[in-house]
Amino acid sequence: RVVAIDVVIGCSMMVVLATGGMNLAVGSIAVSSVMFGGWLMQQIGLPVIPSVIVALAFGSALGWVNGITVVKSGVNSFIVTLATMSLFFGAMIVLTEAEAFNALPKSFTDIGKLKVFGFVSVLAFVALAVCAALHTLFRFTATGRQILAAGANAKAAALSGVPVDRAIVIAHMLSGGLATLAGLMLTMRNGAALPSMTGHIGMDWLLPAFLAPVLGGTLLSGGGVSVIGTLLGALLVGVLKNGLLLLQVGDFWIQLFLGLILLAAVVLDRGRSVYAERRRVVRP
Repeated sequence: RVVAIDVVIGCSMMVVLATGGMNLAVGSIAVSSVMFGGWLMQQIGLPVIPSVIVALAFGSALGWVNGITVVKSGVNSFIVTLATMSLFFGAMIVLTEAEAFNALPKSFTDIGKLKVFGFVSVLAFVALAVCAALHTLFRFTATGRQILAAGANAKAAALSGVPVDRAIVIAHMLSGGLATLAGLMLTMRNGAALPSMTGHIGMDWLLPAFLAPVLGGTLLSGGGVSVIGTLLGALLVGVLKNGLLLLQVGDFWIQLFLGLILLAAVVLDRGRSVYAERRRVVRP
């Protein structure tokens, strides 16, 4: 179940990395949207399915705020999402008074406990469905190709008639929706919507958000993604974490180890990009 959530978190970052940007606010968007959904279910009494749909739409709307700010201001997405990471989380804390929603409908929280064939969590099938949908998006749809073109070379794509700004906004909306889905999956597993579920201002999700796609082969420079690689990257991280926990390695050491892995992957990605660029230059 944990790996399934990490897969969706990684996918939420991957769609923005495809544009050459990044979304540091994945954790803040997730917890803000889930707390909103929890409020709808617990305080308003809205049924589960409408509450989930509204929460997903709210997360996509927060992603739209990120995307439209990036394209209209021209400011790097790193700075924009760094600001909205604190903005979204702070607004959520103020509006909810940092109170948890722990009396959610049983029909919602039981989903996280469902097993298929007696041992496979239903959340794993949700993660696989997300991967299948994103693979179809980037492989077979015009929107997916536009997102990749915007990341590969935004100026050339714009000259070719690709709606670059629209592609960037869509990528951020997808990221917000997927982050919310991951948050809902975590809430189903925990049985409560907690303000601290993604750590302080969502910081706990940043490492898994980057690790899965980067280890899976998604280019940080944009223009190339690997959905299957992101799935395998999350599985690899899950195996490593479980192995280290079995060896009774402390949590801080695990974070250090995973951070070193991410750093190595980033360096290798940069080296691969430089090598490809040099080959392109010297090719007759």
